[in-house]
Amino acid sequence: MEELPESFFESIVKIKKSGKWTPILVHGGGPLISEMLQSLKIKTEFVDGLRVTSNEVLDVVEMVLTGVVNKKIVRKFLKVGGSAFGISGVDGGFLRAKPVSNNSKLGFVGEVVEVKTNLLTQIIKTGYIPIVSPLGISGDGQRYNINGDAAAAAVAKSLKANLCMVSNIDGIFSWKDGEKVILDSITKNQAEELIKDGVIRDGMIPKVNSAIDALLKGVPEVTIVNGMNDNSLVDYCLGKKVGTKIVVGEESQIVYQ
Repeated sequence: MEELPESFFESIVKIKKSGKWTPILVHGGGPLISEMLQSLKIKTEFVDGLRVTSNEVLDVVEMVLTGVVNKKIVRKFLKVGGSAFGISGVDGGFLRAKPVSNNSKLGFVGEVVEVKTNLLTQIIKTGYIPIVSPLGISGDGQRYNINGDAAAAAVAKSLKANLCMVSNIDGIFSWKDGEKVILDSITKNQAEELIKDGVIRDGMIPKVNSAIDALLKGVPEVTIVNGMNDNSLVDYCLGKKVGTKIVVGEESQIVYQ
C-alpha cells in the first residue's frame, strides 16, 4: 500500500464514477506492521506466509491497520477527488471470525465466518467507497488478525463479486526455457503444484489459497494484477488480459504472456 502510485487511486475513482462497477477495497499493511514491531522490539515471525500473532502483536496490528493504513488510504482517495469510508472488521462486528485451524502455531490469527454485508450496502448507498481493515471479532469479543487476502476473499464471497487481488508484481510466474514468464491463467491443481515446488512462496501462498477458496465458494472470477501499473485496474474492468486469472476447472492450459 505504501508503494502504490496516485494513479491506482485515480483508477478506482474512475471505475466508481463509471457506474458499471462498485469498488470495495480490502487492504493489508504487513510491511508497516513489521516496521512498527521492530521499532517496539517485539518479535515477529511467519508460518506459511501468515504472521504469528500474540496479544502484544495484535495491539500493534490493530493500531497500524485501522489507525494508520486505513485512514491514509481514505486521505489518498480524498486527494484524487474520491469519497472513501474506512471501516474495521471489528466495527459493528462487520467481520465475524474464529481461530484458524492451526491457531496453536499462529496465535490470534482468524478466519472470517460471516460478513455483515448490510454495513457495506449502507456505505455504498451514501456514495462512498468502502475501505476495509482486515481485523475480525468473535461473538465473545476476541479480536483476530485476518490475512488481507483472506478477508478480501470473504467479502467477495459474501457478495458473489469478482475479486481482484492487487500486488506489486505482474502476476504468478513460472519458468519456460530458463526464463521467468508471467502466467495468463492457472488452474487450482497447477497452483498447488507451484506451491509444492516452491515457485509460489511466502506471502503469495495465502493470496493464491484465498483465491482458490473464493472460487470454490461462489466468487465468479479471481485475478491477480499489478497495482503499480497505471491502467491495470481499468484494463481489468474493460475485460482486457491483465495479470494472472485463477480458475478452478482443469480444462484451461497454462498460457504464457
